[in-house]
Amino acid sequence: MRLSALRQELAHPRTSVQLCILGIIAGVSAAMLIILFRLCVEWVETSAFGTLGSWFDNQWPVYFLMPLISVLLILIIAFLTGFKHYRMGIPFIIHRVKYYYGHVPFRTTINQFFGGMLALAGGFVVGREGPSVHLGAAGSSFLGQWLRLPYNSIRILAGCGIAAGISASFNTPFAAVIFVMEVVLREYKIHMFVPVMLAAACGSVLTRMVFGEINELSFLSFAVFSEWMYLYLIVLGIILGMLATLFNNQLMRIMTLFRPVSMIWRLILAALITGAVGVVLPEALGASFIDVENLFDSQPGMLILTAVLVAKFVLAVCAIGLGVPGGIMGPVMVIGMLAGAVLLLPLSSVINVQEYTSSFALLGVAGMLTAVLHAPLAALSAVMELSYSPQIILPAMLVIVPAYVTATQFFGNRSVFIRQLDYQNLPYAISSIREALEKTGVLAAMTTEYKLFIDAPEKAISDYLEKNPTDIVVQQSRFEIDVHYQLVQYNVSLEHDAQALTYHDMEGLSGQTTLHEVYEKLKNSRSGAVFIYDNEPAEIQGVITWNILQSFLQKARY
Repeated sequence: MRLSALRQELAHPRTSVQLCILGIIAGVSAAMLIILFRLCVEWVETSAFGTLGSWFDNQWPVYFLMPLISVLLILIIAFLTGFKHYRMGIPFIIHRVKYYYGHVPFRTTINQFFGGMLALAGGFVVGREGPSVHLGAAGSSFLGQWLRLPYNSIRILAGCGIAAGISASFNTPFAAVIFVMEVVLREYKIHMFVPVMLAAACGSVLTRMVFGEINELSFLSFAVFSEWMYLYLIVLGIILGMLATLFNNQLMRIMTLFRPVSMIWRLILAALITGAVGVVLPEALGASFIDVENLFDSQPGMLILTAVLVAKFVLAVCAIGLGVPGGIMGPVMVIGMLAGAVLLLPLSSVINVQEYTSSFALLGVAGMLTAVLHAPLAALSAVMELSYSPQIILPAMLVIVPAYVTATQFFGNRSVFIRQLDYQNLPYAISSIREALEKTGVLAAMTTEYKLFIDAPEKAISDYLEKNPTDIVVQQSRFEIDVHYQLVQYNVSLEHDAQALTYHDMEGLSGQTTLHEVYEKLKNSRSGAVFIYDNEPAEIQGVITWNILQSFLQKARY
């Protein structure tokens, strides 16, 4: 009974204590899954591939073999789970959230966990936020499915899991909330915002308990700029917008070019390219922020910085474009740091470059994230959290705006996630009426005030309607083991030979569904009704007529 009351409450699109508690539970479960993932990545890096280094006198065979071994294991896991379940990452999750209320297939989650772990440990230039988003959404949506909650609330729980996953990955709860609202859900509703915030906070708390309070980008500090440098920041933003456009275009070109090639050979090619570049330039491997910190500490020259930037760019495009499981935000952030540091060097004759390297690296992150993902608010909040400095807001805006305008207006660049969704033929856009109806579960709209007749004669139903003309009347008919429901109404047609009563066949919908599914059943006839059931389709729980649905469509909302 308590679970039924919970489902009834969650069917309403409003903030509630129950939804907040579930958001916390979803955030904790997602964060624990991400923490386990991160610990597994560290274990593979130190134990498995660390042992590999002891077999050779030189390190170059290790750099070459790591990606190949990772790909071999990834392919074995993909074979065991089924290659058709290999779709994963943020674009896939956006599609599942929009069209399937955040429900994520279990086998794709297995592929993402182990595939992402091996790709990160194997030196591929991919990020861990892709697996974090996938695993976070999967963990929280599994909770909603297990409790058989309304689909509209499961979608919110998926958003909670995504926020907790990003927060647990980068220790940036505020940026995680903005990312979910701006990129995944693409809307700001208070009843969604509150539980997502709670989940992101839980993710940050748990990751700090395990990995410590220090942020991974704490080595980047922001220095106050002189006013004359603001003009150069606009130039910086324009160049970053061009670089982001180049990144997106080359990534899609690689994906399109190698589409006819089987997944096995694509992954092997990505491993060979990564291994070959790693032998020549080990600093180019991986998308770890620690490696960037070590590079900056060594005070590299223009040549080394540029070489690492180009190598990271090429390896990221090849790894992601050829299908290596992993995220795109990590490489974009690393490329942004390096690009910001490189673009600072022309000012070396007028300022102390070492003093501003960290600042330009952070601004590079802001510009690249904005132009690649089309998420300016998420980018601004990310660099603000990563730098722990509100002084970065104005300079970051001066970089973000020209980067975004340059990429979108002058080069026609779209979000890399949207382009990937189009390439994979995964729908993500929904109509405004569907978006409105999917926010309300059928349990919130159905009426239980109806008169049920079981195999009753027409005379009995007609007599009842004469006395109660506005009541909803349902006729139940049994055919052997099947149960059939019909909505009975007065026939208001003007035909001379019309029957007194009309019978509309009623289809059943699960109590987890939303008003969108009701609309799909009734939109053609613009009349009739559906019945709602809990466990068994034969057991009617409530009724939703076309008039009830119409009242929800016409209801004024703020």
